[in-house]
Amino acid sequence: MQSVVVAVIPSYRPEPTALSALVDTLIDASLPVLVADDASPCTFDRALDEAAAHGAALVRHSTNAGIARSLNAGLSFAREVGATWLLSVDQDSVLPADYVARLRQGADEAVARMGEHAVGAVAAGSIDDASGSLGYPSREVSGLPVTEEVIQTGTLWSVAAVDAVGGFDERLGIDGVDAAACVRLRAAGRRIVLVPGLSVGHRVGDGRQVSLLGRTVLASGHGPERRTTIVRNRLRLAPEEFRQSPVHAFRTLRRVAVSTLLAVTVEDDRWAKAKASARGALPQRDER
Repeated sequence: MQSVVVAVIPSYRPEPTALSALVDTLIDASLPVLVADDASPCTFDRALDEAAAHGAALVRHSTNAGIARSLNAGLSFAREVGATWLLSVDQDSVLPADYVARLRQGADEAVARMGEHAVGAVAAGSIDDASGSLGYPSREVSGLPVTEEVIQTGTLWSVAAVDAVGGFDERLGIDGVDAAACVRLRAAGRRIVLVPGLSVGHRVGDGRQVSLLGRTVLASGHGPERRTTIVRNRLRLAPEEFRQSPVHAFRTLRRVAVSTLLAVTVEDDRWAKAKASARGALPQRDER
């Protein structure tokens, strides 16, 4: 069966030119596009109307609930048109002209080698951000590189696979939504496959490079509320991640620890971010 791909762009306070350019890129790649907006103020109506004028379907949520709901709107859109894959792309991501074609080729190869029911997601092999190009750690399965976790932007998600594990977890809001989906897919026996040599541009918060112990690292600049959810959601996922891959779980918690250290030492609002990170580490009532 030939693969059918649709794209979803989760949006919130989008920049008009960047959003319309991204819609054009995806439509030029022959993809139906949905912009799922997370209750942007009316001052962003022009950006959303321009995206629709460029050919995107538009869903506007009345309340702000985070990226997971927008990704699930993308899944619904994919089911409506009979798509087998959902490409999710951040509103400020930049995709090379051949990105979609190469990703689809990678998905077709993964299905051919592993089988349709073994693939959960297909992603670029590396991320380009303010600190440079970052490759995912990987190992080889059926002659292809696989990894434990990828970010959602620029990733092809198997609609059937994500549906089977309950969709994207809306309890998480924004942080760790992609990680949680990968955890569920791996628990269901699905692989997260990488396309070597393909990279996606991604902006991390208000990221800037800083020096830490003689190394140049990226400080995300996320505000206090995001610090709470980053810590809370990664700790929520940690037990299952340790069961699946202790090495990956350790890397993830180390990354969260480093980002928290940077937030409370070199970023603005250090005390507020320290308290917010501590709140994120406290047990939640709904988790008892």
